[in-house]
Parts: sequence; C-alpha cells; structure tokens
Amino acid sequence: MISVSEALSEKYVGKNVTLRGWVYRARSVGKKAFVVLRDSSGIIQAVGEEPALSADEFKIASSLTVESSIEISGILKEDKRAPGERELVMNSLKVYCRNDNFPVTKDKGEEFLLDIRHLWVRSREFTSVLKIRNTVFKSFNDYFYSQGYYQVQAPMMVSTATEGGSTLFKVPFFGQEVNLTQSSQFYLETMIFSLEKVFTIAPSFRAEKSRTWRHLTEYWHAEGEVAWYGNEDMMKEEEKMMDYIISEVLKHNVEDLERVGRDINKLKNMNSPFLRIPYRRIIEIGNELGLKLEYGMDLGADEERTITNHFDKPVFVTDFPVSLKSFYHRPDPDHPETVLCHDLLAPEGYGEIIGGGERIWELDVLKQKLKDFGMPEDDYYWYLDLRKYGSIPHSGFGLGLDRLVTWIAGLKTIRDSIPFPRTIRRTKP
Repeated sequence: MISVSEALSEKYVGKNVTLRGWVYRARSVGKKAFVVLRDSSGIIQAVGEEPALSADEFKIASSLTVESSIEISGILKEDKRAPGERELVMNSLKVYCRNDNFPVTKDKGEEFLLDIRHLWVRSREFTSVLKIRNTVFKSFNDYFYSQGYYQVQAPMMVSTATEGGSTLFKVPFFGQEVNLTQSSQFYLETMIFSLEKVFTIAPSFRAEKSRTWRHLTEYWHAEGEVAWYGNEDMMKEEEKMMDYIISEVLKHNVEDLERVGRDINKLKNMNSPFLRIPYRRIIEIGNELGLKLEYGMDLGADEERTITNHFDKPVFVTDFPVSLKSFYHRPDPDHPETVLCHDLLAPEGYGEIIGGGERIWELDVLKQKLKDFGMPEDDYYWYLDLRKYGSIPHSGFGLGLDRLVTWIAGLKTIRDSIPFPRTIRRTKP
C-alpha cells in the first residue's frame, strides 16, 4: 500500500501498486472507466476496462460516485495527459462506501458550505489551507524551540480579565462564575521567573459582537513572554519568527498556495526588517489616503485595510497613546503619554496580526494603572506579587495564528483559515 504522492514518483512506474482513497472524479467513455482518486497527498488518474477488471468490477467502476471510498490495484504507467503524468491501469477494485448525491457542489453558497463544513473540509482547496495551516503552526513551534524557549500551558478558565470585561465569556463553575480566557499572557509572565523564555499555543475567547471578515469568537493564540527584553528586542524576535514561518511555507506549500490562488511572489518579498511607524504618523497616513481619523482613535478593520493596502511588507505601529492600550502596557518613561508597545500589521489590507510590547514591571506603576482603569487590586493579587518578588523588565507578544494563515494564504475571510469557525452567529457543526 502506497500513497498517491509515492505513486507519482519514478520508482513505481511499471510496477503493480495498491492505493486507497476517495473518488475525486469519475466518468465512463465507451468501454473504459476513468477514476481520479484522491488521498491526503494528491490525486491520480486510474483507468479500468475488461478483462483486466472482471465484469462486475467494471460495472462498479463505471458507476462510481464522488467521495466514494475505494481501494484499487494496478500497473502504473506514464501518461503525459493525466494528472501528475501517471495513470494506474486497474486490475482490481474494492468499494468501502458508495455515496449517493454527495451534497457539496460548485453552485452552493457560503452559508450552506459552512453548515456542512464537516464535508467541505475534504475539498482540495480546503485541504491546501489545512496544509498551509499545519506548516504555520509547526514552524512557529520550531522557531521558538530553536531559540531556547520553553513551551508552557495556561488555564482556559480564569478569574481575571486580560483585555477588559466587555469581551468576556462567563461560564458557571460549581456555584460561581468564571471567564473563558482572553489570553494566556499573565500566566506566561509568571513562568519567565523560572524559565525566562516561554511560549504557548492555545485557544482564546473574545465575546466581541463583531461581524468583520477578520474576527472569530474562538481563535488560536500564539503567545510568548521573555525576561529582560524591551520593546525593540521583542519586535526583532517577531521579525525573525515571521521570516522563518514564511520561508517554511514557501519551502513546503508552493502547490497549496497556488491552488488557493495566492500570489507567491508577494510572499517572497516579505523578508525583514519591517518598517517601524509611530501611531501618530499612521493617523496622518490614513488621512492622506482619505480617511477621517483623529489622534486617539482606535483603528478598526476598515481603517487598517485602507492603510495596509499602502504597504507591500508588514509594518510595526509603535508609540500608541496610553488610552488605547490595556492596563499592563508600560508607559514610555521619556514620553509618558504613550506606551512601549507595538502592533504588527500585515500588508495587502490584512491588518493587525500581532500585538506586543513591554509589560509594566514596577509595582507602584501597575497599582496606579489598576486604579486608573477601575480594576480592584484584590482580583490581581497574584499578578501584583510578580512585581513584589524579583521583578524584572520583560516583554511579550500575542499572535493570531488564524489571521496569519489568512494573510499568508491570501484568503478573503478568516473563516476560511480554520476548519470549524466560531463566530457570533455560528456554533455548528
């Protein structure tokens, strides 16, 4: 038993092989039955006719339906007209499950395909997205392992808010109420005092009533925290990470990128360094492009789309005003009206994919920030403890992996980057 990709290699030409998979296409022409078989590695054409196939086998082969699961054996030969320039001349056929009226067809709308996502994930286009996604997740892990980071885990049910109460999912917990995590950041910060450099990949949950093309209520969050790092150190680390992830996708997923229609040449030009542009200047650029922005306004999906269409590489936005960022961001000692943080915006209209920067490490500053934000110290007693016992300068980041896949693959919506998207209107399948 071999895979389709193995069957397409030179070593098996002229040999009898056995393949398993699903019918991608099937048709009959005269006394020949043509079947295109797919498995996880690719597609190959098979042809069947009597007497190589028995009369019963030929009848079955002539009536196969899309997505029927089969096992076929035969002799591999070269054929320039066939997919992959190989064709299998069948001498046996076994059907595991024959389908009638497979529901996925080209004329179906987006909502229908979301309803039957459990079947749509079989499509070649979505298979390619999943393979790109796999490379992104793997290369993220590989990069940080190569840099001496430790992978750690944090709880999904928490008692404190990271990004604010308005976007929390509250769930019952043995007579009390807890929150689904918005971020693992605070827990990663606890572990830099023992491991110094840590990262995690985990789901995060945001109860944002947003219907934009780039929002999910449950998404995969890649986060890192590092002892002794400043804001610029963190940006340089993120640049190297992005270079590595994109290079790995270009190494392993060119066919997949082509299948989903991605302009590969654009990805090849995404290498660092990336521009660093202060928030104030980004507001000016937005206004030069026809937007009506004021200093202190938060940039939404539409504004970021307009601005990032102006760039052909990712860009760091820095020096945000204090009012726009969460309480844990460290004010710039030289310019206390701004914070030492950054957002990394993907070009081509995709917008924010990373948020990061320095964390407040001085106890008195953090206490004042909690007071300014109206947040009770008692709820954050353990987070304050980190500033009492051996506190150090440190920085971190949070990367939305689904957004990263959306941009790298050139997808129209974040819903197409994840097998089973969860939005404010969708919890099935």
